[in-house]
Amino acid sequence: MQVATKKLGIIMHGVTGRMGLNQHLVRSIVAIRAQGGVVLPNGDRVMPDPILVGRNAEKVAALGRQYGIERTTSDLAAALKNPDDTIFFDAATTQARADLITQAIAAGKHIYCEKPIADTVDKALAIARLAKERGIKHGVVQDKLFLPGLRKIAKLKEAGFFGRMFSVRGEFGYWVFEGDWGQPAQRPSWNYKLAEGGGIILDMLCHWRYVLDNLFGEVKAVSCLGATHIPSRVDETGKTYVADADDAAYATFELEGGVIAHMNSSWCVRVRRDDLVTFQVDGTHGSAVAGLSKCWTQHRVNTPRPIWNPDVPQTMNFYDQWEEVPDNFEYDNGFKIQWENFIRHVVADGPWAHGLLEGAKGVQLAELGLKSWQERRWLDVPKLTV
Repeated sequence: MQVATKKLGIIMHGVTGRMGLNQHLVRSIVAIRAQGGVVLPNGDRVMPDPILVGRNAEKVAALGRQYGIERTTSDLAAALKNPDDTIFFDAATTQARADLITQAIAAGKHIYCEKPIADTVDKALAIARLAKERGIKHGVVQDKLFLPGLRKIAKLKEAGFFGRMFSVRGEFGYWVFEGDWGQPAQRPSWNYKLAEGGGIILDMLCHWRYVLDNLFGEVKAVSCLGATHIPSRVDETGKTYVADADDAAYATFELEGGVIAHMNSSWCVRVRRDDLVTFQVDGTHGSAVAGLSKCWTQHRVNTPRPIWNPDVPQTMNFYDQWEEVPDNFEYDNGFKIQWENFIRHVVADGPWAHGLLEGAKGVQLAELGLKSWQERRWLDVPKLTV
C-alpha cells in the first residue's frame, strides 16, 4: 500500500525567543521534518510546512536559512490570510497572546500556543469560548506532563505503588544572575517587570495547575505567598532596572481526595537537589522523587528507621536508600511528543485533552495565587466552564 504524505501549513509566531526557538522550532518542528513527518493511524504522514513570523524580518529570515525553512515573514496579517496555513502557533509575549489568538480564530485557524494563554482569566475564558463557538481545534502546551520523570510517576500511580497518596512536595528553580557583575542573566528582563507580564506566579502556577490536576488530583484551594527577593537587576543592554515582579512563590494546594501539595518556585535559589525541578510524592505504601528525567522510589518494606539524635553525626546516606526506576522506554522530547499529538488531532481527529480551557485553568490558579498573596488568605478554586 502506498503511503501518502500531505503538507500541513503552520504559522509559527514568536520562535525567535528562547523557548520558541529551542523547544518548538528546533527540537519539535525541525526534528519532525527531519524524521519524515508525523505518522497517522492509517500509516499516512503529515509534513509540517511552517512559516516563521516575527517583527524583525531579517532575524526570522536568518532562522529560516539556518534550519532549512523557506517561508518567513514579518507580516502576520498576510500570513493569517493564507488558507493553506491551517494552524496558528504562538510563543511570544503573554500580554499579546489573547489578542493574537483572537485574530487567528477569526481567520479560521486552529490554535496551538504556549502558556499562560492570557494575563487574566477573563481573557483566557473569552478565547476558549470563541474557539468553541467557531468550532476550531485548539491546544495549549503542557510540556511537563511529557517529562520522563513525571511519566514515571504516572506509571507508579497507575500501578498502585503509592497506596493512598497524601502529599506532594515540589521544588523548582535556580539562581538567575542579576547581570551586574559579569554573569549575564539567563532569563529575559521582562520576566521581572509587572508592566510587561512578568512574575513567577503567573509563569509557574500555570504549569503546576496541569501537573497537579493530571497526576495528583484536581486543585480545590490555594494559599500562596509571593516575594520579590531581588528588587534591582541589569537588562540585556546593561541598564539597571527596577525588578518589581515576584521572583519567588511559596504555594500550598488542597487537591481532590485529600492530597496536600506544596510547591516552592524561585529564581533566587541555589540548587542542592537532584534536578532543577523535583517532585516528592508520599503515600501509605511508598514514596517517589522525580526530576526532569530520573525517578527514585522507596517502598514501605524498604523504608529505613532513622533515629533523631542531634548529638552525633548522621551515619545514614539517605540518597542511597532509594531505588531508581529504570528507563524501560525511549523518551522523546516532551514538546515534540505534544506537537505530534496535536498534529494528529488536527489532521486525523486523534485524541486530545489539552485545550484552551485547560490553559484558562492555569491562568485562574495564577490569578488566585496573586490574590491569595495580596489578601493573605486561602482561596477556593471554582470550576471553570465554557
